[in-house]
Amino acid sequence: MLAGDPYLADDPELIAMHVQALERMEAYNAASLDRDRRQVLLGELLGSVGEDTAIRPPVHVDYGVHVSIGARCFANYGLVALDVCAITIGDDVQIGPNVQLLTPTHPVEPATRREKWEAGAPITIADNVWIGGGAIVLGGVTIGENSVVGAGAVVTRDVPANVVAVGNPARVVRAV
Repeated sequence: MLAGDPYLADDPELIAMHVQALERMEAYNAASLDRDRRQVLLGELLGSVGEDTAIRPPVHVDYGVHVSIGARCFANYGLVALDVCAITIGDDVQIGPNVQLLTPTHPVEPATRREKWEAGAPITIADNVWIGGGAIVLGGVTIGENSVVGAGAVVTRDVPANVVAVGNPARVVRAV
């Protein structure tokens, strides 16, 4: 799965990992305003969390353990990080509300899809990136450092460093 190889989502080991993530998400999303307690829960939910990083609940993941987020990051309400492959977020990244980071892929061929095969591709977000509200980043994408992804953009291919990308599909409109 993490290597991008096809897998069956109803594999018992994957189901157990997902159930564990559901329990951790429920605890995190229902946590009180106690910042220290929330940080402990976030650390249990995700693979790694950098210092002074905050994610406003609710947050939704497939497994959580494949998400790594750097220091001094902020994600607003409603982050969806479907992590069948690695999601790597650098330092000083800002993520607007209702952003979706989607690593799963599904086959185009009807027979393979009917058999419930899936795959995935990783997402990498470099340092000091800003992703506007409602943006969608698909698997296999890397967003370069200092770049901005506009609100509502659908990122289907890599975004180079130091640019602004907007639209569906997202396209570079200027340098920063």
